[in-house]
Amino acid sequence: MMATTLFYLPHIPHAQRLRLALGAKRLNPALRRLDWFDDETFFELGIARQPCVLQTPDGRVHTDSAEVLAAIDDLFPDSPPLREGLITEAAWAALLDWRQWVDTILERLYAPLAPGFHGIGDQPDAMADFRAWTRHRLGAGLEELANDRYAGYARFARLSRLSELARHLARERFYLGRLSVADCLLAADLYPLQMHDGIHLPINLLYYLNRVEEACGVRLDHDRIAA
Repeated sequence: MMATTLFYLPHIPHAQRLRLALGAKRLNPALRRLDWFDDETFFELGIARQPCVLQTPDGRVHTDSAEVLAAIDDLFPDSPPLREGLITEAAWAALLDWRQWVDTILERLYAPLAPGFHGIGDQPDAMADFRAWTRHRLGAGLEELANDRYAGYARFARLSRLSELARHLARERFYLGRLSVADCLLAADLYPLQMHDGIHLPINLLYYLNRVEEACGVRLDHDRIAA
């Protein structure tokens, strides 16, 4: 039986959701950091290019991080629960609806941060191609997106009621009072925002991110290029 393996592009938070979840379940997956131009691995896996891929010991591949989180207790039943009895279907659906609602804003906020991660910022050819890809996908260059970070973050904070969320997390410690898949999603998706110069997450959110990292035994700065 093969080992649980996580293949991922470092600059995209989806894989960090799974790193947190697997860490919380006290699993130790093999981590396969992918290069921007790594098409060979996806060919070997028999799938189209994805931000992250989880290969379970039975050989199956899973490419949707939200679906993996939803099924995490079924995939790995002999470990502490993260979904069952902790979050209802309605609450999980509401969290995913919120994430979909702010997806475009977050994608524009994430893009200028990519040079700070291995696989983009440390490879000139990848950096040049990523610049072109970003302009094609988002209609703006990295510098333009970086200059728009304050307005983008303000929109995100307003739509997410970020100050209210921070107060809730300070009071409850975790999104639902106990560590769950909701925290794996929230922490992974919020963490990169603090990398922006001049953007300061509420202090209660920073404490929350640290709590999730410690509870899962995972460092979310694992793939950042050292300053």
